[in-house]
Amino acid sequence: MYEVTGENNKLDLYPTGTEEILQNISIIITTPKGSVPLDRNFGMDMSYLDLPLELAENVFTASIIETIQDYEPRASVAKVTYEKDHLTGKLKPKVQVSINGA
Repeated sequence: MYEVTGENNKLDLYPTGTEEILQNISIIITTPKGSVPLDRNFGMDMSYLDLPLELAENVFTASIIETIQDYEPRASVAKVTYEKDHLTGKLKPKVQVSINGA
């Protein structure tokens, strides 16, 4: 089981194996949907941003699971938790994944 957050400090240009999968997931959960010119469906739907935190959490979790299934089928989402800041309204996802076939 691995935990992925959007706080990856460096980009490895030549990742392999598990590192590649985890880096891909980190990129998926930090990319706004519609921001990739040749694949407008890539990334996360950011329409949840103006919702109350509890509702935003549910919408974001569903989006995370669906998007990872579509764009990184080598991994399966086991659990999504959040670091929440109610004062600023920030949600920082922590996605626990398992690598399929590993």
